[in-house]
Amino acid sequence: MGSGYYLITGGTGYLGSALIRHASRRGISVVATFHSRLPPTQTEVRWRPLDLRDPAAIHTLITELQPAVVIHTAFRQYEPDLMAITGDGAGHVAAAAAQIGARLIHLSSDVIFDGEKSSAYTESDPPSPITDYGSAKARAEALVQAAHPTAVIVRTSLIYGFDPIDRHSAFALAVARGERSEKLFRDELRCPVFVDDLAVALLDLAQSDYRGVINFAGAETLSRYEWGRLLAQAYGLDPDRIAGALSAESPVRRPRNCALDTSLARRLGYRLRGVREVLQALGRLHIS
Repeated sequence: MGSGYYLITGGTGYLGSALIRHASRRGISVVATFHSRLPPTQTEVRWRPLDLRDPAAIHTLITELQPAVVIHTAFRQYEPDLMAITGDGAGHVAAAAAQIGARLIHLSSDVIFDGEKSSAYTESDPPSPITDYGSAKARAEALVQAAHPTAVIVRTSLIYGFDPIDRHSAFALAVARGERSEKLFRDELRCPVFVDDLAVALLDLAQSDYRGVINFAGAETLSRYEWGRLLAQAYGLDPDRIAGALSAESPVRRPRNCALDTSLARRLGYRLRGVREVLQALGRLHIS
């Protein structure tokens, strides 16, 4: 392997920032990339700009740094250049990592599925996307598998946390406070995962020899409506201010059942808590 450094793409993102925090606590040297969002001034992290639309720049950076591990979290969720960044960019990262023999952990998503399965999706279920973002993530998976056959593809769900609060939780709490009037879907199922649990699991995974697809999601399957009510209760707000709606009645087609089967991760010893367990723990810490 390379120098011992971990390269974290998307270091200024929500998950990337958590990975940097936990890697620092473990004494892992990190180089992190950024693009549109400038990085904070952190002495323990070396920051490098990177545009995932530029395969030559990706190759040059990874070849120069010679990281032992690449954790690819960078993505774009919407246009412009959604496919070029989220889809093709992942393939360029995988090819460069494979060329230097770096271990690669690629972050994928539960929205690569159409959401029509009656049970939770397992690692063997093939992608069947129905959204542009899901299609980009599905393309990323295919390109990563082709370019770096020993890579790990981590399918995960809604990532949340409170220090700082993530945008999904902030939105639900704004609804509970009456600051927003939107409704939360009763029929859209996800397995929200606490950002610190996910970061720890990813760093542990980097030290393992696992290869292929693995689901890293929270242990509890909830609708967005149920999740919003739980958050409201945890923050001392009235959960009845959260109104429910049906995704099936929305004019925009969305995957409804995105539940991920995490039995493999549990068998391998990874600890990814459900929302109620996390909120109970945070309540004991007087989070407000």
